[in-house]
Amino acid sequence: MLGCDDRDAHVEVEGRASSEDEAYRQVFVGQGAPKQSMDPESQDSSREPFRDFHHDPHFSSRRPLATVEHNPTSTVAGNQHWGHATSRDLYHWENQQIAIFPSGPTEYIYSGSAVVDVNNTSGFFPNQTNGVVAIYTLAIYTTQAGEQTQEIAYSRDGGYTFTKYAGNPVISINSTQFRDPKVIWHAETQKWVMVVAYAAEFVIGIYTSPNLREWTHASNFSHHGLLGLQYECPNMVQMPMEGSDTPMYLLWISINPGAPLGGSITQYFPGTFNGTRFDAVDQIARIGDFGKDNYAAQFFYGILGTEPQVSIAWASNWQYCQLVPTGPQEGWRSSMSLPRYNYLTNISRIGYDLVSAPYNIAGQASRELAFNSSLGNSSILLDYSTVASGALYFEANVTHLTAATLAGSVNVTFSSSQSGESVRAGTYVGGDTFLNRQHTRGFDNPFFTDKFSATGVFNEITGAWSLSGVIDRSIIEIFVNGG
Repeated sequence: MLGCDDRDAHVEVEGRASSEDEAYRQVFVGQGAPKQSMDPESQDSSREPFRDFHHDPHFSSRRPLATVEHNPTSTVAGNQHWGHATSRDLYHWENQQIAIFPSGPTEYIYSGSAVVDVNNTSGFFPNQTNGVVAIYTLAIYTTQAGEQTQEIAYSRDGGYTFTKYAGNPVISINSTQFRDPKVIWHAETQKWVMVVAYAAEFVIGIYTSPNLREWTHASNFSHHGLLGLQYECPNMVQMPMEGSDTPMYLLWISINPGAPLGGSITQYFPGTFNGTRFDAVDQIARIGDFGKDNYAAQFFYGILGTEPQVSIAWASNWQYCQLVPTGPQEGWRSSMSLPRYNYLTNISRIGYDLVSAPYNIAGQASRELAFNSSLGNSSILLDYSTVASGALYFEANVTHLTAATLAGSVNVTFSSSQSGESVRAGTYVGGDTFLNRQHTRGFDNPFFTDKFSATGVFNEITGAWSLSGVIDRSIIEIFVNGG
């Protein structure tokens, strides 16, 4: 992988236009603070990232906290606990003690979610408005796969320690493929709502509860979009629809395997929800991210539906997540994506589209390293080997475009003259955007897809085309036209 340890790291931003006056091209490159899990050697032990192996985040937003499926004893999946980290800005995370432990060697604490029970509907929090309830899947494995049930645990100290509910499980259907509960509060019906995956049946079950302890099955959502081999890690979230005063609901479903590029991926369905039933606007499979390493993104609980929703994804793929070289080299595998804010819009010719862009990224750039207000047929070359974090944010904007002047390209190359490695990304104005990571030598695996591309749509109202992104110690994330 291209690493920030290289003492000879460079970035080159290149613009190409068919004529100098066709469009206004602007590029910015800024130094950023690293994501917590990207630079383990620069952190003291009280703030170092989860070592070993972790995946599938779960979030609560009153005091931003994240719990993840975490194996504290190995750099491969297994022995699942709920790891725990907290943050004030969603970029710098402090590792906390493990939040939920299995009760025995045959138990695994799988994915789920956490909510703040402000009104003490559960009865766990007398005289308290900040009690946290975790809802998770308990999976049993002996010589073969056992039952998967939904359990809850409660915390009276803001999510630092949890007590398992004595009446567990709260939902049991005698299935070995029943997991990943996501719970939200539905104000109109004054009930909690759970979406949970009947994984092998390609069904998302919808349950309701007045108190988080007693659940009633309400309806199912099934066989929409890409099926793959199984449904996993659903989310139900309300978010703004651009141009409308009425927010929409979005049902978020992960599949693994079965992604177009192989392995795991996430799809979404805009629609309506009345408290018991979700109706999608159509059956189209809309992909949440066109890269190979973005799976099971989870949305923070507690953000108003009229505001953009915040999510973080697991930045890996089940095809090779247990083989990536950071395991033997540095003692950890898997990390999380940038936090993103999300809202829906309607793009002409395509229809509903999820806008997903870095959350408050401007607040993370500590200084500007380069700027050119009219790049045109030229390039910027920057040596960023002195940037201690190795983290950069870059942005290139092409403006004053019309349908008749859609031409040219913007390319960004990150390279190390010491190792000879490089990562390259680019966009053709009005057309395709690509990412090429084939010239990194940290990992050789037949499933580690080294090139990606996606097609964008030009918006004549804005008359602009942009490419932005963040590169960190071992991750690059690219965004086209603001996400």
